[in-house]
Amino acid sequence: MPNILILGAGRVGSSVAEQLVHEHYNVTVVDNDAELLKPLADRLDLRTLTGLANSPKTLIAAGIADTDLLLAVTPYDEVNMVACKMAHDLFNVPVRLARIRDQDILEYPTLFKEGGFAVNHIITPAQIVTDYLVSLIETPEALQVLEFADGLAKMIAVRVEAGAHMDGKDLQTLATYLDGIDCRVVSIYRKNKRIRPDGKVELQVGDEVFFLAASSDVRRIITELRASEKPVKRITICGGGNVGYRLAKQIEKQYQIKLIEKNRARAHWLAEHLVDTLVLHGESTDEDLLENEQIDRCDLFLALTSDDEDNIMASLLAKQMGARRVVAIINRSRYVDLLQGGKIDVALSPAQVTIGALLAHVRQGDIVAVHSLRRGEAEAIELIAHGTKSTSKVIGRRVEEIKLPQGADLAAVVRNKQVIMAHHDTVIQDDDHVIVFIDNKRHIREVEQLFAVSVGFF
Repeated sequence: MPNILILGAGRVGSSVAEQLVHEHYNVTVVDNDAELLKPLADRLDLRTLTGLANSPKTLIAAGIADTDLLLAVTPYDEVNMVACKMAHDLFNVPVRLARIRDQDILEYPTLFKEGGFAVNHIITPAQIVTDYLVSLIETPEALQVLEFADGLAKMIAVRVEAGAHMDGKDLQTLATYLDGIDCRVVSIYRKNKRIRPDGKVELQVGDEVFFLAASSDVRRIITELRASEKPVKRITICGGGNVGYRLAKQIEKQYQIKLIEKNRARAHWLAEHLVDTLVLHGESTDEDLLENEQIDRCDLFLALTSDDEDNIMASLLAKQMGARRVVAIINRSRYVDLLQGGKIDVALSPAQVTIGALLAHVRQGDIVAVHSLRRGEAEAIELIAHGTKSTSKVIGRRVEEIKLPQGADLAAVVRNKQVIMAHHDTVIQDDDHVIVFIDNKRHIREVEQLFAVSVGFF
């Protein structure tokens, strides 16, 4: 069982630690704040240590000599970089991942090579969340948008709307509406309970439908599950921090953007660095401000401050005042479960969005992407199949012959940049990118082992 050392017990570190403990990895978490470590030690089967993440003495006490994977995710770039350097030079840790926030540092990739700070993989949570928000803006009807195979395939979650073509219809009817477009419904959630999809299941208003399709076909499929939806033109962003600024910068030329920032100095800075965004100094919960800025004409309201309560209240107020759709960043996962699907259309946990980028490097096998679904209840992973029929349990075999664990569904294959929906007679080939949906994370290890190549292959 791999030994994993996590440096930093903040939101990202603690979320990853919890996930890895549930998957039965040996986890140690280090932080210089004992108050952050205590709740982890109280409720999870892991080891904690109070100390400085960039101290060799602390690292030795944490067991770095036996560590297989180092996750340096403290809030400080320099600490993460130095920790990776020490892990490489002093302790020969094979895999070292660092959280880096500073865009200036990221512009010099040679810093992270073995001759520099020896960072194998870089993670920038703010950019991951920003990219995810962009995908939600581009697909405004979606609750989740997950990309696979460099964007060739997408898994989309949408809620069935009254008046849609598929309202009250069984799943086998969907194929007749799509006129030759192939897609795969991998799961349906009704009143927070999963329904395994088959052709006889009738969709109801409010059902959350997860489907997988080629990216070029997504829009067409959504139209069968939703009534007509207006395109997004006007966007209001609340919070000009890392995520708010990155998002505005990325989309300001495509949409009409207003950004509300309560810190006057930060608002001035944003106004200087954003070209086509209207920056407003004020509180996102100021009813007069929202009314003056015609929030009732807003197509999408994004509450992206670092304060959960402000995000919740601003979103509820904007919705009440007429904003068509609202999205809120919520750091506390229990709040996400309470709020998703009510007055707030999408409640987004940054840790859940970020965790997939970390898990892709933790998991065994050649895993390209890991995505959590429904706030971590389920997972979709993209693996690359390797080997031959004699060295692999999947190569050269039809889907119906592959012994997947209960609740796992081999949904699609991407081969030579072509997205192929998996059917019972689809044969897996070497180098196929295989997308698997898993409704219970207890079975993830079984899926990884199924795709493992026997020793004889090497």
